[in-house]
Amino acid sequence: MNQRTPTLLYIDDDGALARLVDRGLTRRGYKVVHAASGEEGLEHIRRAATTGGIDVVALDQYMPGLDGLETLEQIMAIPGAPPVVFVTASQDSSIAVTALKAGAADYLVKDVKGDFIPLLHVAADGALRQAELQKAREEAEAEIHASRDRYAALAAERELLLREVNHRVGNSLQIIASLLHLQASSAAQDEVKAALTNAMGRVAAVAQVHRRLYTSQDLKSVVLNQYLDSLLEDLRRSAEGNRMSRLTLKAEPIEIDPDRAVAVGIIVNVLVMNAVKYAYPDGAGPIHVELTSQGDDLLLSISDDGVGDNVKADPRSTGMGQRIVAAMASKLDASVERDPNHSGTRVMLMFRRVPAAAGKPAAAAAN
Repeated sequence: MNQRTPTLLYIDDDGALARLVDRGLTRRGYKVVHAASGEEGLEHIRRAATTGGIDVVALDQYMPGLDGLETLEQIMAIPGAPPVVFVTASQDSSIAVTALKAGAADYLVKDVKGDFIPLLHVAADGALRQAELQKAREEAEAEIHASRDRYAALAAERELLLREVNHRVGNSLQIIASLLHLQASSAAQDEVKAALTNAMGRVAAVAQVHRRLYTSQDLKSVVLNQYLDSLLEDLRRSAEGNRMSRLTLKAEPIEIDPDRAVAVGIIVNVLVMNAVKYAYPDGAGPIHVELTSQGDDLLLSISDDGVGDNVKADPRSTGMGQRIVAAMASKLDASVERDPNHSGTRVMLMFRRVPAAAGKPAAAAAN
């Protein structure tokens, strides 16, 4: 594959020296274009900025009209301008510093015999390599920015889709809960009514998580105190037989992932409904839900001041509540215990704030 011959624009009012530069650099693989003044050189560069053709510039310092530093300043203002090697006959190092600060890629001292031409060749090659590296770096940075923009757009789209999914799932579950409520209201048998009401509460507990995720800024976690507060409000409205127990909540603003929040909600639903049904045979009484952090562990307790262990086993009980609590406790890798010192019933679940690497079976206690 043939490589294009690079073009050097030599800006210098000394025509004889320009011819020496032309011969010397042509032998070294360059095409040389001569401009006899700063104004003429700028015109070449402006045309080349849109059409191409100038790869590197060698710019003399002392010229009539615009001198080298003035010309350099205007070259640097042209978008896409080629790199510039500043050339001067002066030995003053301050000129070199000024030229480099103004944007020159390199600097060298010339002589009238053309002995500097090999140095100009080296400087031009270096300026071209530097320009290529700069271009590659800018292209890489542009690609990185474009990739970040694409990632941000995909992340925003994914978040929008997740919100929409949670919204639709929450609505669908709410419809199912409403249908169960209607069915329970029309059921003639108490056992059927109770089963449908319990199922409705468990579905509502899951629906609450999806409603929380739909309205939350963070789709990866659920704030438990807010979730439990809404869940208990649902339970107050749907308490069996309208026996409105005094449900109280004391919970810290702890965040956990949605799957574990669902398990917590279902456990609370089952144990609260058990307390509503069995703790106060003669009416209604207080039921307390507490959630506290103890280091890396969380303690969830559901308690009442009712009859406790003095309650007789309900012959209609299927043990479904116990199996559900056991399954959800296993999902949380939670230990489940009864408080033997509590006058009524107090069930305590201890589980880690962050899931353990491997879950262990947990015993459950539920009526």
